[in-house]
Amino acid sequence: MIIAALIMGRGGTRLGWAATHWGMPRIAVPEGKDPMMYLWAERAPGVAHPAGAFSGAVYSKSTLPIREFEAARVRTAQINGCQVCLNFRSATDVVDRAPEADDIDEDFYTHIGDSSWEGFTERERLCADLAEKFALDHRNIDEAFWARLHAAFSDDELVELALCIGSWVAFGRLNVIFDVDGACRVPQYA
Repeated sequence: MIIAALIMGRGGTRLGWAATHWGMPRIAVPEGKDPMMYLWAERAPGVAHPAGAFSGAVYSKSTLPIREFEAARVRTAQINGCQVCLNFRSATDVVDRAPEADDIDEDFYTHIGDSSWEGFTERERLCADLAEKFALDHRNIDEAFWARLHAAFSDDELVELALCIGSWVAFGRLNVIFDVDGACRVPQYA
């Protein structure tokens, strides 16, 4: 289940609030409640619950290969400034992605954000580059870049990639602006 995977860090350790919190939440959180879980599970449930379902779909339904998925996700996390997200590993922390765990290593993660690294495929590089452009300069994605994207991806893959990136930009920033970024774990609702 996505939620259980998102609550646990690499190696099965729980990503605890006290160990990762940098400031004070921007919403009132009852004593003893995890601020991020409280925001996502108990505040604005009419919108937060469907948003959690969308986030769950991004992790459990994406057809993007793990390295492409992670190149875009981690580049977005770098831009959002989410340290917990940067330490999260979809291939080991999301049960549905476990079969792909051997396809990716820490060397890959250390180079995300460096488009010149020779270890990236063209598609992986494009995923990270699209995440960067989406998050920082979405109105200036030029025709040359679109031509590179269309040469490497189908339209369905591009829409899926953009939906994934959009979720990470939106929900990562929501967590950061409310200062509840104790761990990247958004409940999913059916």
